Amino acid sequence: MSHEPSTTGDILIVDDTPDNLRLLSTILSERGYKVRSVINGSSALMGAQAQPPDLILLDVNMPRMNGYEVCRLLKDRAQTIDIPVIFISASHEVIDKVKAFSVGGVDYICKPFQVAEVLVRIETQLSIRRLQAKLQQALAHERSLNQQIEAMAAIEERNRIAREIHDSLGHALTALTVQLQAASSVIQTDPAQAQVFLTQAYQLSKTAMQEVRQSVKALRVDQPAQQSLEATISNLAEGFRQVTGITPIVQIDIKKSISLSVAKTIHRIVQEALTNISKYAQATQVEITLSTISQANGDYLCLTLKDNGKGFDCAQQSAGFGLQGMQERVAALAGEFHLTTAPGAGCQIEVRCPFACGVL
Repeated sequence: MSHEPSTTGDILIVDDTPDNLRLLSTILSERGYKVRSVINGSSALMGAQAQPPDLILLDVNMPRMNGYEVCRLLKDRAQTIDIPVIFISASHEVIDKVKAFSVGGVDYICKPFQVAEVLVRIETQLSIRRLQAKLQQALAHERSLNQQIEAMAAIEERNRIAREIHDSLGHALTALTVQLQAASSVIQTDPAQAQVFLTQAYQLSKTAMQEVRQSVKALRVDQPAQQSLEATISNLAEGFRQVTGITPIVQIDIKKSISLSVAKTIHRIVQEALTNISKYAQATQVEITLSTISQANGDYLCLTLKDNGKGFDCAQQSAGFGLQGMQERVAALAGEFHLTTAPGAGCQIEVRCPFACGVL
């Protein structure tokens, strides 16, 4: 039966008995491992710190500093905390094995050992370490993809808002020009009618300014990271009130810290939803609720945002970027997004995101 390792690894052997060092070094070197040997705990700590190995074989009974103390110190240092340590000892006592695991060891081999057993246990721990490395790479890749999605969504969002500014301003300025021209044409012959045209022009200018203020607010960068989500939601609600005259009912009950990625996602969804409500919903009441729930698979942040506006038919109205962007942001955090709406029945958005996503 072959015991060749699937991938070579760097192994540090720590033992104060030269014969044991030579035996283990020969066995492992012949099977493709890179082997380093030291005869005491202080040398082991210096070697692991200078060039962290993939695995450490550590004798328990050594003078001045025993294996338990060496392992404890390894686990106290950031650079060596993740290195798997396999203890090798002549003791078969359960209490010694328990102590080895309690200080951070991953395995315990009793002397005299069988070569095949040592090789299998080493390769098992190295395989676990390789899988952990692959998992970390996968998580880093996922975080990178999420950041790219976030960046693309932000760019598209700004492009959409810029188009809306152009379109709404173009429409408002054209109508404003028509009203001013009409007022100018009758101001000498019918001052009362000219006043009507000027009043309508004034209302059009106010509408245009509201559009600009709201769009510029949406184009601003995310709220500072040091602000709480409660504060950023309150700012959005106040901005909505200033534009529409409607004060949203805000209820927030968050019982734990929220990762930055989750906070940014919730902020953007509330921002986009309030923008859509002010432009299209014709609502007179808006409610924003943020709460937490605990389930068997973890804790979740729940957002509910609803209005009493005119609603729409999801089957007939194609989803614009606003809705699509919300869905993509939530999906990037492995969350859930639900939209409930119908003509004349208002609109309700429900979002659920796991707290574990993202970096605090």
